[in-house]
Amino acid sequence: MNYYTQAPKLMQAMMGLERAVSQSGLEHGLIELVKTRASQINGCAFCIAMHTHDALKAGEDPARLFLLDAWREAPHYTPRERAALAWTEALTLVAQTHAPEADYEGLHPHFTEPEIVSLSVLIGTINAWNRLAIGFRSIPGQAPAEAAA
Repeated sequence: MNYYTQAPKLMQAMMGLERAVSQSGLEHGLIELVKTRASQINGCAFCIAMHTHDALKAGEDPARLFLLDAWREAPHYTPRERAALAWTEALTLVAQTHAPEADYEGLHPHFTEPEIVSLSVLIGTINAWNRLAIGFRSIPGQAPAEAAA
């Protein structure tokens, strides 16, 4: 189903949220890492393909993308990225993790309070996109309109 044509006002609102997140002041590379990591956790092939492609196009080191699923063991990430990735996992898996206090407190040395809000909205937004892409059977590399055709 092409959910853009079936619910255009809702999808316009989602796109508005996406634009706001991209203009929130968080660095592009961090945004793509968070989107990719949440999409890995959720098993969203469409979003993994999109965000790894976008990250590579923006100059991301392929090794950092290859190791993202094992970021805790890989030395390739900054302390700020590690805090963001821990928070991404905590909020993406919130029913299991209940957003641990340690992960929340781990943000404060690396992010301002407005940035923590932006990061949390980013995580919520990619989780919503994952649910749409998975639920409506989006095919990696195809726009929803192409998939519905």
